[in-house]
Amino acid sequence: MKNVFSMILPLLLVGSYALAQQPVVGRDAAAKYFQKNDDDTVYVGGGGNGSTVAGGPSDHYLAIHFARYMASQSYDWGKNGQEDDVGNNNFGVTYRVGEWYNSMDMNIRMEYADYSVADDNPSKISFLPLITFPDAGSRFPLYFGAGAGLGIFMKQTNSKSMITLDYQLIAGARFFNVFENTGFFLEAGLRNSLFLLSSGQLNGTFLAAGLVFTF
Repeated sequence: MKNVFSMILPLLLVGSYALAQQPVVGRDAAAKYFQKNDDDTVYVGGGGNGSTVAGGPSDHYLAIHFARYMASQSYDWGKNGQEDDVGNNNFGVTYRVGEWYNSMDMNIRMEYADYSVADDNPSKISFLPLITFPDAGSRFPLYFGAGAGLGIFMKQTNSKSMITLDYQLIAGARFFNVFENTGFFLEAGLRNSLFLLSSGQLNGTFLAAGLVFTF
């Protein structure tokens, strides 16, 4: 019995010393549960062809488009009071500035548009807050949205307002990461303008195509 006890005693002493060196409570004890995860990546893409990219490339969303009015009518703008097919081309940039997680995106859309009214060619820049859903982070290909903002004519017909209230209703399809972080999208909808400082308005439908970037 004495021999067994003499063998166990050194082991007990070593175990007690080791336990004394381990932090039981406090910051040092808790720190081991909050170690940095080296696999800090975000999944990008769909199906089996997706990839992981460090840093979350989908945090930023930028789209560039070219659009054409498919049909448009102006009221109290031009010589005859009402004219058809006055809308021409449109160029724009859309950037996501906020997100309701797993719900919607808040975007800013800036556009340049030109028109053919009577014998004149007005042109305008618009700035619109635009809400779209579902959020781009879902990677769902279809989306819908609405927005309203101000338009400022750089060139306008005589005696008509230089400032307009612009509003849009849109629906589109977007395809992410077709080539690395670049994809493309198609969009259609209503694009209307109401003159604020004079009579007159414009109602139109449009079709747009462009590139979408996530980074």
